[in-house]
Amino acid sequence: MQYRLGPDDRVREVPVPHPSTSFGEELRKRRLEAGLSLTDLSGLVHYSKAQLSKVERGIKTPSRDLARLCDAALGADGALIALSTPTAVDSPAVSASGRVEEENWMMQLSPDGPNSFGPVGRREVMNAGVASLMTWRSDGSGPASPAAGTGMLEASRSLFTHYRRLGQTVEPGLLLPVLIAQTHTLRELSAQSDSGTRRGLLALGSRYAEYVGWLVQETGDERAALWWTQRAVDLAAAGGDQALAGYALARRAQSGVLPSRIRGLAAQREAQGHALAGDVGACLRALDRARTLLAHRNDDADGPVIGSMHLPDSVGIVTGWCLVDLGRPREAGEELDRQLTLVGPDALRTQVRYGVRRALAHASAGEIDHACALTEPLLDGVAAVRSATVTTDLRRLVRVLGRYPDHPPVRRLAPRLGTLSRLTTPLEESSS
Repeated sequence: MQYRLGPDDRVREVPVPHPSTSFGEELRKRRLEAGLSLTDLSGLVHYSKAQLSKVERGIKTPSRDLARLCDAALGADGALIALSTPTAVDSPAVSASGRVEEENWMMQLSPDGPNSFGPVGRREVMNAGVASLMTWRSDGSGPASPAAGTGMLEASRSLFTHYRRLGQTVEPGLLLPVLIAQTHTLRELSAQSDSGTRRGLLALGSRYAEYVGWLVQETGDERAALWWTQRAVDLAAAGGDQALAGYALARRAQSGVLPSRIRGLAAQREAQGHALAGDVGACLRALDRARTLLAHRNDDADGPVIGSMHLPDSVGIVTGWCLVDLGRPREAGEELDRQLTLVGPDALRTQVRYGVRRALAHASAGEIDHACALTEPLLDGVAAVRSATVTTDLRRLVRVLGRYPDHPPVRRLAPRLGTLSRLTTPLEESSS
């Protein structure tokens, strides 16, 4: 309820429309303006007439997926999606300058395998004591030999490529300890190296930190991912690598002084944001800009690849990704079908991540049997990569398939889909 002061100076309660009521009223208004019956709309979005009726009457709250489909079917340009927007969650603490505040973070390794990386308060550090925390670093008593710095730089650059490939087939938590240790080793050695080697070590360390941030985000820990992204920015700036510093801030970066690849990747991110908001025109314009920018020659052909190295046509596959969020599943399925034939079989994480979204697209388009056929060979990979992004899309897929419980393929997949869609990420495990 809201409270207002009436003409008689008395406070009165004023009812506030429930979000589902507002959505339902707008949905009905737009459906009638389009000359569609509930049966017509049901055929377009592949939801039952009874469920749509409950949504229109405010009895049932619409899912985000239903809102996207209705928005696209009725040409609402994001208006219906906006009415279904959930309350924003708390964001990580950021200073006025936009930089993540410094904290103490600690990596914990246990004898039986599990590991974690998380913030530790100053009081916890003091209580634990220096010995129990077992910190280590170089004493910086003298410069490292040029051979040591150069050798570490060459070896670490080669390892980075191998780690990126390995990241396609194993869950993020298995790689994070070695990547974190490698990042800190590069940073420590840079402090003892000559200026030329120092820049190279810091620049490569920033690439490691950026990749750690991406893997941490795949575990579902947005706060830690943001912290590592800031570390990547700091290391890149110290090493004079403005390209990586720009990419780490790519969600806001469109500056013409940055390399074309960085601006192209930023444009892809922008397109995904417009897709979530239901803005078709802005999304497609950003994708066109991304394709133009990414067609330019790689500005840093000798360094590690910034962004994905397993997508032959990143704009094409991001287009398919965006079309799902724009409520255009049939077009999304067709585009993702084309793009996934270009991805190598060894890129397991990429195949699973976009393969599950392709299955979601076909299921949302009403192609249930085909969606099940696409999903089944991905399930072992879903268990292996342990990606929060994949799990989120898998849960969406389970909800769509759940509307067709009598289909034999759905019944066959239901037990394992149920298990995998409940798969917890390290973040969810730590908060349970």
